[in-house]
Amino acid sequence: LEKIDAKYFMLINSDVEVTKDWINPMLTLMNSNNNIAACQPKILDYNNRRFFEYAGASGGYIDILGYPFCRGRILEEIEEDKGQYDDVKDIFWATGACFILRKECFIAVDGFDEEFFAHQEEIDLCWRLKNMGYNIMVEPKSVVYHVGGGTLDYNSEFKTYLNFRNNLFMLFKNLPFIHLMFILPIRLLLDGLAGLILLTKKNGLNNMFAIIKAHISFYYSLPSLIKKRIKIKHLFFPKGMIRNSILYKNKILKINKFSDI
Repeated sequence: LEKIDAKYFMLINSDVEVTKDWINPMLTLMNSNNNIAACQPKILDYNNRRFFEYAGASGGYIDILGYPFCRGRILEEIEEDKGQYDDVKDIFWATGACFILRKECFIAVDGFDEEFFAHQEEIDLCWRLKNMGYNIMVEPKSVVYHVGGGTLDYNSEFKTYLNFRNNLFMLFKNLPFIHLMFILPIRLLLDGLAGLILLTKKNGLNNMFAIIKAHISFYYSLPSLIKKRIKIKHLFFPKGMIRNSILYKNKILKINKFSDI
């Protein structure tokens, strides 16, 4: 990407179907404000087109414990698109499935963290952009359809490994120190609980070991993560990070819609 001479990058997965004139609304929005670093379209499900798609929906957010969710998707609960999230919105992260990115902003934060390989590298990138004061937006007038699971199958233990490992990487790199010391132990315990829950599901044993492997990789990577953390200017809770737990809201309070948060 650094070798490409262009004002913007459009990053799009191979399992995405675009619609007529889908780029123009995003370009118009990007051109209207130089502080917008990235923008995503509305992401709908290729196989069930009345519903949002898991990886992005109508804009990405993150809770205090580092769990990503979206306008239109709370954990595993996916909403039907009834136009309820059709407004342009400043969000926390733009989905890696399909988004437009300003090159100068990409260079300013040293691009993607290659150690992530796949999964949540776009959230880490957007977090660093937010720390520098840039805006991340969703433009729902742009619409694409995403298959999902096209890169790695949803039941893949490698996918589980990357999701858990990369989320810990991201938290360690970007959280303010005082919050990291409080949040990291909670996340490690919740990861252990998630491993026990996965045991009851398909490919459960392999997925549980994938979480253990993710934790071992996290500890092993701490020296390089410390170096990366030092380079990042930390701000107090970037806009778009909610100050409570999406797990609590969904599992205990039974909140299944973004609009009810």
